[in-house]
Amino acid sequence: MKLLIVADTLDVNASSGAKGRLAFINSLVQSGYHCTVYHYSRIPVLINGVKKCVEIPEAKASLYYWLAKTQVLLQRVLKTNFNHWIEHKRGFSFTHTYDWKSIQKAIKHENPQDYDAILALSYASSFRSHRAILDLPDWHKKFIAYVHDPYPMHSYPRPYDWVEPGHQFKRNFFVAITRSAQHLIYPSKLLAQWMESYYHDAHGKALVIPHQLPVQSIENTTVPAWVAINKFIILHAGSLMSARNPTYICEAFQELCKENKEFKEQAQLVFIGSDSVFNDTLNTYKNSCKQIVIQPDRLPFKETLAIQGIATVHVILEAVGSISPFLPGKIAHAIHAQKHMLLLGPYYSEARRILGKNYPFYSEINDVDNIKSKLYEMYLQWKSHGMDFKYSDHRLNDYFSPSYLKKQLDTAIDATHHNTTS
Repeated sequence: MKLLIVADTLDVNASSGAKGRLAFINSLVQSGYHCTVYHYSRIPVLINGVKKCVEIPEAKASLYYWLAKTQVLLQRVLKTNFNHWIEHKRGFSFTHTYDWKSIQKAIKHENPQDYDAILALSYASSFRSHRAILDLPDWHKKFIAYVHDPYPMHSYPRPYDWVEPGHQFKRNFFVAITRSAQHLIYPSKLLAQWMESYYHDAHGKALVIPHQLPVQSIENTTVPAWVAINKFIILHAGSLMSARNPTYICEAFQELCKENKEFKEQAQLVFIGSDSVFNDTLNTYKNSCKQIVIQPDRLPFKETLAIQGIATVHVILEAVGSISPFLPGKIAHAIHAQKHMLLLGPYYSEARRILGKNYPFYSEINDVDNIKSKLYEMYLQWKSHGMDFKYSDHRLNDYFSPSYLKKQLDTAIDATHHNTTS
């Protein structure tokens, strides 16, 4: 089958969403699809197995390009951010508009008759690729939309939910996506169910395809000196956001260090990722417990993968709440690295659903005593016989595989072909 793939960005060093979308494309190639890729990364991207990979240029002749640049200039001079007012009036920033118009201009060069499907791959709340396709009705019968997170923000579960400026414009936009797309790809079953509770037209269109395993080579990649390679390394990689509170695991780890001299000598708790609202909290723990290591700067993706490969335990940290419909991309990375996970999150979550209710290393995020117990149990296992986990013998290895992706996508495209020809 021939697929036209339109991605907002594939710059893996700029966005965790880009990492996931690039892994998704790599799995499509491994599955035997003939892929043509258009991306708006503003940097060249090469993908093994993709003969045509087009870097979409900015359409600088657009009125919205100059409106956006004028806005930036005025903001610098007047020291006022006008985006809140602009989005309240029209739903989206001028930058968002000229971005999707740039994407649309590029894909107009392609003929829908040459492809079996067009896939719009976005990240977070961008959806620029999706917006570009909405105004191209000739593609709608072949339109498959990737939905990474709930949209818009007021449809997030607590504690994340808040009302954005122009939220009704954004909701109307997503209603149009659910009506125009033949299928909606979600990385999570709970996310699909969650979105269907908000959007009637999304019912019956869900394809649940989890985040794919990374394939980037880490040969000749040096692990930073601050990582104690031979120790019991507990790693959290990625953004903490405003609701992923690291306080409780820091407290549990610090208490274990105080109570057990051997654990203190052999363990290390590492946080890597961009700055967050928890910087002061993390630095307080770091100053009182030298076994806690903070790396607030964004590392190159290859370096992060290398650290994940030598870590003993991957921490999956979610928000305190009643439900988490998200599938953290770190789960795919832990499977790729053949490592156990310490899952800290709500009782009802996609991560817990796929790991299984009997998964031994789970705790609610704010249960310090239970986290401490799980950490020590994992430490004792590591000390006696190591902690590597062979996912090749586990059902998750198949669930995250390109063959599972191909089975889901083939069925959906075949069904679409049948519906449009009958």
